Amino acid sequence: MRATVRTGAGLLSTLVLACGAPLDTREPGAGSVAAGPRTAGLGIEQAVMGGGQFEHPVFGTVTFSFSAVRHADGSASGRFQQNQFDLGFSYKGDVTCFAVDPASHRAWIGGVLTQSNDPDPIAEVGDDAWFRVLDLGNSNTGPDRSTFLGFEGAAGIITSEEYCAAKLWPDNNARTWPVEQGNIVIQ
Repeated sequence: MRATVRTGAGLLSTLVLACGAPLDTREPGAGSVAAGPRTAGLGIEQAVMGGGQFEHPVFGTVTFSFSAVRHADGSASGRFQQNQFDLGFSYKGDVTCFAVDPASHRAWIGGVLTQSNDPDPIAEVGDDAWFRVLDLGNSNTGPDRSTFLGFEGAAGIITSEEYCAAKLWPDNNARTWPVEQGNIVIQ
């Protein structure tokens, strides 16, 4: 590539926190989300959320936040954003798909860019973009992990839906970076 949320009353406030607050600063914990209590009745069957930052070996500090929910009708919605402070690029998008492997604590999130200041033609508003995350919870195996955005053509993938369906995950968590000052939750 270029380069466990609880449903319920707390979910709505978590969605606002995850996607309503811009990540335009390097403040510690920017984009972090907290899980709320799990309750029924919202029509949400699955959710993935997170925020924080990681250090990419080429792009430098990358901050991110995202929330994705699968509704009872099978559709997905949500928002995502990533900022590369060292290069001055920022991206925002609407989630159109996501896939989860609960056994491995992995999720793949894809969508359409709604904002991008990257001059590369593969990262224009309206283009598909995607990323993957690893939720290690409170384990002793290390911090959660995330990737930078992938764009059309990466690994032969053209659309976000194709990316979510393929569930590509290289061995040894290759091309994922430890999340600092943040958290990823898959439910």
